[in-house]
Amino acid sequence: MTISLPPNQLEWLALQVARGEFRSIDAAIVQLLDERIAERSLQDDELGWAKPYIDEALAAVACGAVMSAEAHAARMNQLLASLKD
Repeated sequence: MTISLPPNQLEWLALQVARGEFRSIDAAIVQLLDERIAERSLQDDELGWAKPYIDEALAAVACGAVMSAEAHAARMNQLLASLKD
């Protein structure tokens, strides 16, 4: 199969290969298409809308910006107690 790409896309792909992002232009195209297909599958999935929220939560966990269930419960109890006063 022969695929024709505009010069700007070929230049971008060649630069990515030169930077070591991909082994070859063919490998870059395969990977980029695989990523796009996976992205589209998530969007077409019934729960695809949740992916950005999941990504955000995973990023928060990765950087330690989370609270234990016990700490959350204590915080909520304290808030409820302050509302009763």
